[in-house]
Amino acid sequence: MISVIIPTYKEPEYLDLCLKSAFEGQVNNNEIIVVVDGYYKLNKPILDKYPKVNVLDLGSNQGLSVATNWGVYNASHEWILVVNDDNVFPRNWDYKLNQFKQKGVVVSANQIEPNPSMFPQFIIKDLGKSPEEFDLKTYWDFEDTQYKQAELNGSTLPFMMNKYDYLAVGGWDVMYPSPHVVDWDFFLKCEYVGYSMKRAYVNFYHFAGAATRKTREQSAESTLKEQAAHQFFTTKWDNKAEHNIETNSKLLSKFK
Repeated sequence: MISVIIPTYKEPEYLDLCLKSAFEGQVNNNEIIVVVDGYYKLNKPILDKYPKVNVLDLGSNQGLSVATNWGVYNASHEWILVVNDDNVFPRNWDYKLNQFKQKGVVVSANQIEPNPSMFPQFIIKDLGKSPEEFDLKTYWDFEDTQYKQAELNGSTLPFMMNKYDYLAVGGWDVMYPSPHVVDWDFFLKCEYVGYSMKRAYVNFYHFAGAATRKTREQSAESTLKEQAAHQFFTTKWDNKAEHNIETNSKLLSKFK
């Protein structure tokens, strides 16, 4: 069994599709945890549709790192899968991921996105830029043609790993003022302690459009926080990090 961690903020229409695909696409009765990082009343009508969801309400907006860590702390199973709320699960997602379970290994699922991506491993296919444009069966049928058991190096969300491996590196760093690079930071820690970073071609759909849905004021504030996060990241890692676009490795070889 897998404990799925889905932090959410205020995108209920995306969360609805995420949960629908998680439940309808699973083979086993996995644990689905939604961590509500503020705006509980906004998300409640969606959460009420899925009584089997384990809902953790943070009470106020405390940030993606706190939400993700809290979900993992409360996970019942040994294996965790961290997923964005604007992801859509493929058909038989748990069956496809189960074969990659291994301690000391971080397994990143691949993604299908509607727009060109900086990650060459991603599949670019516009199946809809919003839930209203999206048809779940069409995506599932397409993903079945793309699924393969091969694996490569890589480190992006969604990712699956052993819960205690996650806790051993301290989870996501809550000191970042923005979630913009906190995943990089986490994957760096995993590489640094010697975990293997693998990519499984289990292809989640990702709308990847949160930035475009912000107002001008929200975008300006977000940019300032992202700049602060990058500065914190650079100071913390002392310029020892890089992004290898072919392998998605985040750690300089001389620092290993």
